[in-house]
Amino acid sequence: MSIESVTDTRTLVTGEDDVVRGEDGRRAAGVRTRGERVRLVIAHVSIYLAALIFVSPLVYAFFSALKPNEEIFSMPPTLIGSQLKWGNFAAVFEYGPFWTYIGNSLFVAVAGTLVVLVVSTTAGYAFGRLRWKGRDAVFVLFLATLMVPAEVLVIPMFQVMQWFGWVNSYEALILPFAFTAFGTFLMRQFFRGIPFELEEAARVDGAGPLRSFLQIILPLSKSAVAVLSVFTFLSFWNSYLWPLIVTVDYSELGTLPVGLASFSGITGTRWDLQMAAAIISMIPTTLLVVALQKHLVKGIAMAGLGGR
Repeated sequence: MSIESVTDTRTLVTGEDDVVRGEDGRRAAGVRTRGERVRLVIAHVSIYLAALIFVSPLVYAFFSALKPNEEIFSMPPTLIGSQLKWGNFAAVFEYGPFWTYIGNSLFVAVAGTLVVLVVSTTAGYAFGRLRWKGRDAVFVLFLATLMVPAEVLVIPMFQVMQWFGWVNSYEALILPFAFTAFGTFLMRQFFRGIPFELEEAARVDGAGPLRSFLQIILPLSKSAVAVLSVFTFLSFWNSYLWPLIVTVDYSELGTLPVGLASFSGITGTRWDLQMAAAIISMIPTTLLVVALQKHLVKGIAMAGLGGR
């Protein structure tokens, strides 16, 4: 039997193509068998299908914002209307103080994110890098607050805001959710993955805990900080229940989710404008995720949410 016949028989039985092998008989790097190529194609097709499923509602909402209002619920449904009304996005700002809603949401989200970053990074450093009596017990109690739903705390928090005189103020919109355990837990897990030898070498050179934190730990934690920044910004940006309760004058201190809820009453049955307003509200968060995409992927991979 010829060598070619043996090779063809092996290919039919094992499903392998002819592969390049070295002198030791090992397969050369970068060369895939037929089965591996088939699995790779199936994996890519599955990813593309999943992405299409998640993106399709956004695409439909975008084109619905460009339709005439009377064609939103036309039967049979169509993706693109008879005309593209780009003026719907400009008309949104003619109904109510939409610029005020956007400005309030940006201020609350940015300020709240900065406060959370300062609190979470310092607390995470204290729990993850410093040694002090009762540290682990306090950390367990701190994590226990994650088991309490936010809805249960609404009434007590509102009473506290009344005692401080902060009802209908930016302080009430920012501070109650600026001291959460999730950010501290995330940063602690990441900090514990940084070699302690780096910090010990800095202390030998005379650096104290604060200097080690600012010049060594934080620069090495940019990815984790990016992840926490995005999660926190999205949380403040999408918050609806608490701003609805603690805000009295929506025209002055209303945030975007509250404004979108009231927008449906202002515009009546203008579904095209409501779709346009929803698309506009997604622009800042989309830009943030795109800008920090590289750090997000790296940070989620290295954050160590499973523990270290």
